[in-house]
Amino acid sequence: MPAFPAAAREALADTQLRRNLAHATGTIRAKRAAVVGEVAEWEELRLAGAAIKDNTLRRLDEHLLTLEAALQARGTTVHWARDAREACDIVARIARDHRVDEVVKVKSMATQEIGLNEALAEHGVTAWETDLAELIVQLGDDLPSHILVPAIHRNRAEIREIFRREMAAAGRPAPDGLTDEPAELAGAARLHLREKFLRAKMAVSGANFAVAESGTLVVVESEGNGRMCLTLPEVLVSVVGIEKIVPTWADLDVFLQLLPRSSTGERMNPYTSTWAGVVPDDGPRETHVVLLDNGRSRALADEVGRQALRCIRCSACLNVCPVYERTGGHAYGSVYPGPIGAILNPLLKGVGVDEQTDSLPYASSLCGACFEACPVRIDIPEVLVHLRSQVVDAHRGGTPKPEAVAMKAAAWTLSDARRLGVAERGLGAANRALTRFGRRLLPGGRRALSRLPWPGSLWTDTRDLPAPPRESFRSWWRRGGR
Repeated sequence: MPAFPAAAREALADTQLRRNLAHATGTIRAKRAAVVGEVAEWEELRLAGAAIKDNTLRRLDEHLLTLEAALQARGTTVHWARDAREACDIVARIARDHRVDEVVKVKSMATQEIGLNEALAEHGVTAWETDLAELIVQLGDDLPSHILVPAIHRNRAEIREIFRREMAAAGRPAPDGLTDEPAELAGAARLHLREKFLRAKMAVSGANFAVAESGTLVVVESEGNGRMCLTLPEVLVSVVGIEKIVPTWADLDVFLQLLPRSSTGERMNPYTSTWAGVVPDDGPRETHVVLLDNGRSRALADEVGRQALRCIRCSACLNVCPVYERTGGHAYGSVYPGPIGAILNPLLKGVGVDEQTDSLPYASSLCGACFEACPVRIDIPEVLVHLRSQVVDAHRGGTPKPEAVAMKAAAWTLSDARRLGVAERGLGAANRALTRFGRRLLPGGRRALSRLPWPGSLWTDTRDLPAPPRESFRSWWRRGGR
């Protein structure tokens, strides 16, 4: 992926994309505002959610061990994965051991983060997405562009064409005469997926939360595909980020109030599924949990940035972000787009690694709308500024950039009264020269200064360079302030 500025310019040129995004995010914002407005203690809930997450992160090692013991006591095999490769290898090995050539998936964000579908394909295993929006993305050979609605960049006419063109090659074809009515599109997806649910012997899930005290995993969703994935296959493998832990059921109660209102604009989720190990004659016969790090320990070590690990993947920050609404998610080059992606990706990967990741902390106007919308009070603007400083520090050394040279020159000048006085007199002389000869030397007068190719011209491309003053304050003061 190119750096964000280049990718954003391409996205801005797509008028259909911008119309799709504006309509979808506007609809979700309105629904969210209505249901949040019903909760008198909403701010108290936000504070409680943030406090629970922060307290959990401070003792994350203890809670992880508690979760592992509780899972094992219920018959679940627990695996630890330091990075994407280890996690993919674990899931591929389980699939190979059970001689399966296809799996169904639900709650795929963590698995998309690690590239699981591609890794399984290398082992001859096909992974089928079962969330409707994820199915659209997969059939369209596309990339997700939103945390909650991965196909938000598609309208229903485009979805109909994808179904008509691609469904047959992936399984049951789209019905003849399929229109772009939402009910018909959902019905076509239901028929297509039902075959896969009934045939698959192995499922891969994520989890919204993991309750440490009982070893319970939780998935909340709106379509029922999660319930099918979690109960029908014989083998269930759950890939769970280590930050998804909550210590107790009482803690979970807070997030089950925050999440649906912030994500889908609903008072509660249509489906909330919980499972804990193997139960005789009910559900999967074998369960595995892969506890995924993949940079989360790096983020946890950052005192400012660790608050990003509070994220419950509600996408509220995306829906209020003016940058995301105009560029969409693909410009961020990651499964985590929008404001949360702009901080989470650099925290997980580290800065100074590649240009694309380093560009993300600058993909924001710092308006603060994301912080106001976040149900767990992640101060995204604060983390963005913090990461910008890390990006600058990561690129120190070597040939200095014009901006750095200019700043060093300014520091040298401003740190000594005599040097500052000489500079002020020089600026006064420059003002008089430009006033007298500006029209002759620079068409457009003194404002044309901003159009000259000054060092660091990215600054003057969008701002006027002020004309130097005729007289410095100190000179004016010495004259008596008149």
